[in-house]
Amino acid sequence: MPVFNITTNVDLQGIDVEPIFSKATSAIASIIGRPPHLVMVVLNGSIPITFTGSKDPAVFAQLISMGGINSVVKKKLITTLGAILDTHLSVPPARFFCHVIDTTANHPTSKL
Repeated sequence: MPVFNITTNVDLQGIDVEPIFSKATSAIASIIGRPPHLVMVVLNGSIPITFTGSKDPAVFAQLISMGGINSVVKKKLITTLGAILDTHLSVPPARFFCHVIDTTANHPTSKL
């Protein structure tokens, strides 16, 4: 199950966050190749964040997946999710940091 955890300093009160959930879910499912009903999106707003020495709107996110991540997928995820957050939270891609983790990467295959 891919999990996309978004933390932002943007105040979410008065913002329609539903498109963030639906578009991020669809994008992650499509790009990683998982069914949408297995994608989790968590959104935390009004969290104090400074990025590049500024408190301007910013996002720190983590995307964790059990498989399905390679360098091409990672780049596409970051670009696509950054655009969604730019559109719906007005956080420019330059102020979006996404840590992408594949929990199966670098694990030896079992010989059982």
